[in-house]
Amino acid sequence: MIFDRRRPKLTNFETLYEAIGGAEGVRDLVSRFYPKVQAHPLLAPLFPEDIHPVMEKQYLFLTQFLGGPSLYSDMYGHPMMRGRHLPFPITPERAEAWLSCMSAALAETSIPEPIRKLTIERLSGPAHHFINTDSSDR
Repeated sequence: MIFDRRRPKLTNFETLYEAIGGAEGVRDLVSRFYPKVQAHPLLAPLFPEDIHPVMEKQYLFLTQFLGGPSLYSDMYGHPMMRGRHLPFPITPERAEAWLSCMSAALAETSIPEPIRKLTIERLSGPAHHFINTDSSDR
């Protein structure tokens, strides 16, 4: 599947979910991602001390978002992610910090760089769509 000639392509895979290693790849990514989030000064205050339920929801969501089974919707209904994030002050800086943590987590995996880049591109839209607070309002 080719999305655009100027972008990386998924040469042997139908979905990003498959390209990053399916369920095992998503679990690995989530397990690498959340320690970075918990250590980040802008992001850590938004998350509960017990991060495991959040990690499980992220696994379910990313599986579905990246083209795998609809695990999140099957369990919780339509994702409605913007609405689910409204209670939290998401600033432009926090969106970028989230993407930076995800990029760092991806870099620790064996996922090829073009697929890592495509994954970040795919996640950038929602990350910026969740912004609900100006930088000065934090």
